[in-house]
Amino acid sequence: MQDVKIPIQINENSAEPLYHQIENQLRSLIITGQLGEGTHLPSIREFAGSLNCSVITVRRVYQDLENEGLLRTKQGTGTFVAQVEAGDRENYRLKAAREAMLTAVQSAKAVGCTEEEMESLFWEALKAVYSK
Repeated sequence: MQDVKIPIQINENSAEPLYHQIENQLRSLIITGQLGEGTHLPSIREFAGSLNCSVITVRRVYQDLENEGLLRTKQGTGTFVAQVEAGDRENYRLKAAREAMLTAVQSAKAVGCTEEEMESLFWEALKAVYSK
């Protein structure tokens, strides 16, 4: 059984914790179908080695995603992408977007942005991403 190469990008300069970066990206790869049902993931040790992070970090990511129902572990066989129903996929997708937006708004508020400034920034970001 061959493991796939999982395209996770770590930003060492981010304030976001390492496990959160890995978990969010892995969740996104599963939700968007880039990692399909039944995909065999690398062992915790192998994945940690490829990401240059601790085994504890990857174990936490795998456990969190298994608790969400996105991964399943078979003793002695490994960790696999679970079946995600279309409705669940949509819920995960919207939840991830909602959480990212909430984090951005909280960060903007923390540095003193007004609601009007945040709304302007939102539309600016939307145009920058979707008008490409």
